Amino acid sequence: MTSRRDFLQKAGLSTLAVSLPFTDALSAMSLEREDKVLRVAIMGLGSYGTRVAEAMKDCKRAKLVGVISGTPSKIEAWKQKYGIPAKNCYNYENYHQIKDNPDIDAVYVITPNSLHKPHSIGVAKAGKHVICEKPMALNAEEGREMIAACKAAGVHLMVGYRMHFEAKTLEVVKKQRAGEFGKTLFFQGLSGFMIGDPTQWRLNRELAGGGSMMDIGVYSINGARYMLGEEPIWVTAQEVKTDPVKFKQGVDETITFQMGFPSGAVASCLSTYSMNNLDKFFLNGTKGFAEMQPSTGYGPIQARTNQGPIEAQHITHQTTQMEEMAAIILDGKKPLIPVDGEEGLKDLVIVDAIYEAVRTGARISLI
Repeated sequence: MTSRRDFLQKAGLSTLAVSLPFTDALSAMSLEREDKVLRVAIMGLGSYGTRVAEAMKDCKRAKLVGVISGTPSKIEAWKQKYGIPAKNCYNYENYHQIKDNPDIDAVYVITPNSLHKPHSIGVAKAGKHVICEKPMALNAEEGREMIAACKAAGVHLMVGYRMHFEAKTLEVVKKQRAGEFGKTLFFQGLSGFMIGDPTQWRLNRELAGGGSMMDIGVYSINGARYMLGEEPIWVTAQEVKTDPVKFKQGVDETITFQMGFPSGAVASCLSTYSMNNLDKFFLNGTKGFAEMQPSTGYGPIQARTNQGPIEAQHITHQTTQMEEMAAIILDGKKPLIPVDGEEGLKDLVIVDAIYEAVRTGARISLI
């Protein structure tokens, strides 16, 4: 129910819009838009869900208002820590009831990869916007089902591509698009770390859908696309496995892969769960280069070009991501690099092709 205070505020803005000059009226309407807040429930209260929740404390346009979890103790802890009312707390059996809860606008799905599709479709059918952690799904077929479900429900589907809003990343992309590096011919993406606990879900094929490629490797795929500014037309790939006990059948340890682009540019990338000191992007062109290391970690990101270092204030990536996603949903803002379901699908098509290239040893066409 709209409060008397809200009514008076909106009435005042409407009056201002009529009585003030045109530019002042626009400012008043802009203020009204900025007062809108995206009310978010987080589904999956693990380590990354906690990171997002902490980052949202600094958001002005996005607010954590609900939780969905299969662990009652986590729900109780989050209720206390973040002041979440009991009526906004759900489990994996009853979360469809959010359909009847007007206090929740969107759900951020941060569950294991194999659950992204069913959970996202369930959220969409409940009439709530979907923010899904990457990779969006286990494969392109699942991704298409998610896109269709969200379109049918009339809700947004976005993927947690936090780097698409990171300041230094955006500066490099702008320079590339402005032609400052000349014709860009080569991209290198190194993504990996030494993974720990062998019992975690990321090393369980049924939950993760693969291994390093389904986690860290997506960054190099996605980065090649937005750094070069075009879509690949072929891929080749090779897998290396040194520990078949830890990395069982269907769970990739290390994959090197190459992509070719219509302009003639090529990308050479590595995805691994068995090496640290990577996390590097390198873009080379006929007039200059850009190098980022770390390139996709939680920050601060370090970036330089042939003209020198790129300077920008470090803001927690998830804070910026949620602010920008709120603007996309509430204001219709168009980001420089898309974060919608179609963007997520493009990466999944390439992931599918990489696994096929590993299996067959062939060069796989993407056109």
